[in-house]
Amino acid sequence: MINYSREVEEMCCVAKGPNHGPAPIPEEGKWVKAYEIKDISAFTHGVGWCAPQQGACKLSLNVKEGIIEEALVETIGCSGMTHSAAMAAEILPGKTILEALNTDLVCDAINTAMRELFLQIVYGRSQSAFSDDGLSVGAGLEDLGKGLRSQVGTMYGTKVKGVRYLEMAEGYVTRMALDEDNQVIGYEFVSLGKMTDFIKKGDTPNDAYNKAIGTYGRFNDAAKYIDPRKE
Repeated sequence: MINYSREVEEMCCVAKGPNHGPAPIPEEGKWVKAYEIKDISAFTHGVGWCAPQQGACKLSLNVKEGIIEEALVETIGCSGMTHSAAMAAEILPGKTILEALNTDLVCDAINTAMRELFLQIVYGRSQSAFSDDGLSVGAGLEDLGKGLRSQVGTMYGTKVKGVRYLEMAEGYVTRMALDEDNQVIGYEFVSLGKMTDFIKKGDTPNDAYNKAIGTYGRFNDAAKYIDPRKE
């Protein structure tokens, strides 16, 4: 029962004109007029940050007919956030996107990511907007690559001493290669995911470490090599 004010009760009725419904949004290769949460399907990403802005979260959701079927939570910059992400990854699957938007996902950054991602999804700005039938459940793991590890870059620099490469998408940087002018021309890295997989298959830690090493750039042409964490 809806209560109307006296002023509204005393008004005469004016007929409603055109009613075209909501604007269609692109969803998994179709144009959809979304009236209800179950009308929404999408796979996409969103980024959030906490109030002190000391950490950030990248959230990836695969939504089918309004239900979250898959969630990938990646965090950086805050140790507590990683534990919150473990809880959020358990909380999110099975909820509607509206439930998830109004659920405490433990960490400000994850909640903010959910808000930003919700906006993308309901406005049709998803990664799978023009993909027929969308992306299969499991697509989130493909973003992590074969080692199922987040792609992380960690770089540090000072005016007086210059730049230090600490972590690249390929892995943990062990050495930086410098030319005669002390400019960076490459680096050596160890893929921690691959190294761990080699150890699990029976390799000794030393053998696994050596097998997981790679280089980038003109590493072999360097005039000097430095350990970015010690030199």
